[in-house]
Amino acid sequence: MPAQKPQLLGLDRQSLEFLLAGWGESPFRAKQILQWIHGRQITDFAEMSNISKALRARLSEETQYAEPEILADQLAADGTRKWLLGLPDGNAIETVFIPEEDRGTLCVSSQVGCSLACSFCATGAQGLNRNLDTHEIIAQIRTARQIQGLDAITNIVFMGMGEPLLNLRQVLPALDLLRDDFAYGFGPKRITVSTAGVVPGLDRLGAESPVNLAISLHASRDEVRDVLVPVNRHYPLAELLDACRRYPLLPRRRITFEYVMLDGVNDSDADARALLRILSGIPAMVNLIPFNSFPGSDYQRSPQKRIDAFRDIILRGDVMTVTRRPRGDDIAAACGQLAGQVRDGRRSIPLRVQA
Repeated sequence: MPAQKPQLLGLDRQSLEFLLAGWGESPFRAKQILQWIHGRQITDFAEMSNISKALRARLSEETQYAEPEILADQLAADGTRKWLLGLPDGNAIETVFIPEEDRGTLCVSSQVGCSLACSFCATGAQGLNRNLDTHEIIAQIRTARQIQGLDAITNIVFMGMGEPLLNLRQVLPALDLLRDDFAYGFGPKRITVSTAGVVPGLDRLGAESPVNLAISLHASRDEVRDVLVPVNRHYPLAELLDACRRYPLLPRRRITFEYVMLDGVNDSDADARALLRILSGIPAMVNLIPFNSFPGSDYQRSPQKRIDAFRDIILRGDVMTVTRRPRGDDIAAACGQLAGQVRDGRRSIPLRVQA
């Protein structure tokens, strides 16, 4: 069986330099190719005028280039836009663009489905089919830029389908491409990776690609979090929060702790006071998320007065707190609503970080 051609979209600079070195090409050619493919979004090799005809021919013959098919394109009343992107194996993932006055945030997926089965999340209800490859992660950014414009996206958040820290083998090269000035040039402060609390992956992310960190916390007591976020049974709160304390934060940055507000489940005054206790000593911002319903869910959103009272307790404890305004909930694009189309979502992967 012939070796599979490398996916050009998924090669970071180091990988591309390695490929080109095997062809006898200079390393600087990698920078030129990255500029064409990612910076300018040009994939027609004939247009790459500063690259030799021989190299263009070899790239055409010995690499492959694949982008997803847009199966659905939905626009919410508030301007949020969601794409359902079809993959060659019949799966489909969802990607969301959230425009604001001073920024444009793209929420990208890292897996087809998710194995962590958080009980308040539509993605978790789908199960996991597989990890996304690096080129499938990057293709989400390319698709959004093609539609919204090259300068429309200012921030990237890994908060779509899947647990990024269980796919670091593909996520880390994607982060390298996003941060590479010859590709996308996003500063690390404009990239956020969200995790449900896979502690070994959190340590590796901090060591290899320290970007903004968000923790899907959602409870301040283990007995509640065990139900809402089952990975807590493997990495309980004390272990997770110790990992947060050693995470190498960027200057003047805080870890965002995401907390979905579920009526009668995790929204009491006692829960708020417990949250203050466990976040002690961590530069933290709490992001309160009104629950966004999805088919099959038994949870209810906390009343606004309860959310406000919870917020006020946290603020009085001198912890920065904001209440997230639901965006795109009329097209099921809000937090916890992404589902995609996951084939055979029964598969799971061990809770270990890829080498």
